[in-house]
Amino acid sequence: MSTSNLSTVDSSDRLRVSERAQCVPSRVLHLRHLPADVFEEEVLALALPFGRVSKLITLKHKNQAFVEMTSEEAAVTMVNYYTSTTPTVRNHPIFIQYSTHHELKTDNLTNQRAQVALQTIGAAAVHSGNMASGGEEWGFASSPVLRIIVENLFYPVTLEVLQQIFSKFGSVLKIITFTRNSQFQALLQFIDAVHAQHAKAALDGQNIYNGCCTLRINFSKLNTLNVKYNNDKSRDYTRADLPTGEPEPAAAFGVALPQYGAAAFPPTFHQHTGMSVAAVPGSLVSPPRVSLQVAPPAGHSVLLVSNLNPESVSPHCLFILFGVYGDVQRVKILFNKQENALVQMSDATQAQLAMSHLNGQRLHGNMIRVTLSKHPMVQLPRSGAGQEEQALTRDFSGSALHRFKKPGSKNFNNIFPPSATLHLSNIPYLTVFFLNNLPFC
Repeated sequence: MSTSNLSTVDSSDRLRVSERAQCVPSRVLHLRHLPADVFEEEVLALALPFGRVSKLITLKHKNQAFVEMTSEEAAVTMVNYYTSTTPTVRNHPIFIQYSTHHELKTDNLTNQRAQVALQTIGAAAVHSGNMASGGEEWGFASSPVLRIIVENLFYPVTLEVLQQIFSKFGSVLKIITFTRNSQFQALLQFIDAVHAQHAKAALDGQNIYNGCCTLRINFSKLNTLNVKYNNDKSRDYTRADLPTGEPEPAAAFGVALPQYGAAAFPPTFHQHTGMSVAAVPGSLVSPPRVSLQVAPPAGHSVLLVSNLNPESVSPHCLFILFGVYGDVQRVKILFNKQENALVQMSDATQAQLAMSHLNGQRLHGNMIRVTLSKHPMVQLPRSGAGQEEQALTRDFSGSALHRFKKPGSKNFNNIFPPSATLHLSNIPYLTVFFLNNLPFC
C-alpha cells in the first residue's frame, strides 16, 4: 500500500490494510474490531490519554477507525502501552497498529461527526480549565498527582479503597484525603504522569460501588505531595517509618488545606453528566457506569455516643437525629452514665455514615463524640428493670419513620451533613408562627 496521504474516505474506498501489526511507526493508527455502533468519543477516549488527536476517521461499516496523533511520539507511546494492555471498548477487545498512512485527509462530509467530536472535546477541555499552563494541550497535564472528588457518597471511601482502585494503573506513591467545600476529596500521586493519565481516562465518572460514590478526577497543579504522617487521612507508601500521630490538616499535607469539618465523609451531590467515555486500561464499561467491584465495608452497626447533655437528651431525640443517616433500630441511654448512649443502626454502612457526619457536632450545647461500639447489638432492659431504666431504652425496629427500608430509595441520594437549614416535607399547610414554635429536640 502506498504511504502517501490518505485521501477522501467514503463508503466506496477500498482500504487494504495488513492483517498484522505494522512495525514502522506512524502518527496514524489503525483500530480494528470496533463495535459496529461505536461512538467517536469512545475511540477518542482510547487515544487522548497519550496526547492530542488531530484527526479521526471512523469506518463503522468495517468496524474500523483511523486516528492521527499530533506527534509520532504520542502514537508510539499509545501502541507500546496497548501492546501489554489489551484495549477494549465496552469490554470488547480491539486491535491497534501503526497505519501505512502518514496523514489523514478529511475533506469530505462523511466524517463530519468525528470532527465535531474532536472539536467538542477540545472546547470542553478549554472550558473546564484543564488546559495546562505550560503548553499542555487538550486538558491532559503532565502532573503525576490527581485530584479526586467523590460524589454521591453513600459508603465511606478510605485510603485502602482508593489505593486498591488506582494501583491497577500504576504504582501509587502517596494519598491524602480531606474535606473541602463539603466534599470528600483526595490527592493521589502516581510514580509518573503517564499512569495518572491512564487512571483518569479509565476512572473519571465511574462508581466505586453500584449506584454511588462517583469519581470526578482532574489533574492537580502539584507535582508532588508532602506527607508527614501515615494514618487514616494520609499515607506515604514509600515511607513506612512515618509517625501515625493525628496532625493538624495543613501540617500533615504540606499544602494549604482547610480544617476538617465534623463530617469525615461528606454529603451526596448530583451525578456527573459529562460526556460518556470508554475506559482505557482494563476497560470499565461506560456508558452506563458500573461499580469498580469494591466490597462495601463490614463491621458492627452499634454506635457509642458520648458527651451528651443528660438533662436534655432522650432516646426519641437520638432516633430522630441518627435516623437522618440510616434506620435506627434501638437506642439505649446508659442508666449509670447518662451522658453516654448506644445507637443501633440497621447495618454497618449506616453506622459509618452516621458516625462520619455527626461526630464532633453540637447537640444541646455539647460537642458529642460518635464512635463504633464493641457491642454487636443493643440489649433491651431485663424484665425486672425499674421504670426509669426502661424509659432510657427504646426499640424502634417497627417504626414507620424509617427512611431507608426500600432498596434504591431516593432518600439515599439526600444524605447531607448537619447545617443551619432544614428541609421539611410531607407536612400540611402551616403558618410561619407554627413553624417557629415547633418543639425540636
